[in-house]
Amino acid sequence: MSTYKVIEIVGSSYVSWTDAARTAIEETARTIEDLRVAEVTRMDVRLEEGGRILYRTRLKVSFKIHSDEKFSEIIATDSSLEA
Repeated sequence: MSTYKVIEIVGSSYVSWTDAARTAIEETARTIEDLRVAEVTRMDVRLEEGGRILYRTRLKVSFKIHSDEKFSEIIATDSSLEA
């Protein structure tokens, strides 16, 4: 049996809502392993001075939670976590 956690992330882009979503997912994937599903929950725009538009996309993203054993192994082998 697997367990998953769901978090909310927000991406922004001056290009499109799609680009904002892609940016958010790519940034999240750099720090969280085993991303599984992303669901767009909201899209909006921010109107800036000079008429520039900032597209914002909010997503719910799920990722797999690893067992305590694996987490303990990671900590034991990561010398940067030692005090």
